[in-house]
Amino acid sequence: MLTGNKRDVYSLHSRLGPEDPVKERFKLFVTISILAAIPAAAQNPQRGAAPPRPAPHWPDGRLNLGAPEGEKGLWAPAGIVQVSVNPNAVNRAGAATHLPNNIKIEDVPFQPWARALHEAREKAYESDEPHTRCKPSGGPRQFITPYGVEFVEMPEQKRMYIFDIGGPHTFRTIYMDGRLHPKDLEPSYYGHSVGRWEGDALIVDSVGFNEKFWIDREGEPHTNQLHLIERFSRPDFNTLQYEVTVDDPGAYTAPWTGGFLLRWSPNTELFEYICQDNNLSPQGMTGAGTETQVRPNVIVP
Repeated sequence: MLTGNKRDVYSLHSRLGPEDPVKERFKLFVTISILAAIPAAAQNPQRGAAPPRPAPHWPDGRLNLGAPEGEKGLWAPAGIVQVSVNPNAVNRAGAATHLPNNIKIEDVPFQPWARALHEAREKAYESDEPHTRCKPSGGPRQFITPYGVEFVEMPEQKRMYIFDIGGPHTFRTIYMDGRLHPKDLEPSYYGHSVGRWEGDALIVDSVGFNEKFWIDREGEPHTNQLHLIERFSRPDFNTLQYEVTVDDPGAYTAPWTGGFLLRWSPNTELFEYICQDNNLSPQGMTGAGTETQVRPNVIVP
């Protein structure tokens, strides 16, 4: 998702029974996500392409990254479609997900060890991805988790919260009060994030990450020196553009930038998803087969 890779997949969290209400919500979510990613002309060929709604703003003029009053919705990766319901099911992202000028994987300035680790992760993707074992997903990976994400702004607290549904049932905090990063941070999955507005773009500066997650689906490594600068903009109502600069001198020889688009899924909202309870993917938790798989190495946190 973060780079223009030849493969961009993630494992489904579970096989849901036919009467499971979560499955019904997921089916609705997939349908809405697909429709949101299809141009208006394709949905209404006789009416032609309708101009997109403008991005909503708060009464004080600030960009609203969520739903206007009286509406509801979530952000989801563009073009995500379910292609199978078997135990090895995967979801694929369409080409519309990537930014037009996205960096190619072969151009990412890996250090030798980081390139080798990335290649190893590519070969054992489904069993090694920490997200499939209910680990929080920091950085770009948070925005490409199942079921979508929601931005919740609390102006009176001078904070922004980002909730992702198909993860470990937690949230990320962005401090909007002008504070600096603490000097002695305890490394964490989401790190420490401070944000500011630059016109109609939210700029988020984050440090203090641990090394227990992948920064995207493609398995790019990072170290605890990771520093992310994220830029969120909303060119129209249905599109969220995500750009991120990765600066990690422990894993890369130079900073690099990538990104993707998210699509608005209207009439959907957060619901309770407890990863450990819902995750019935044995191949994602323990690898293929029924044997126990020990994970003491750096490839699998």
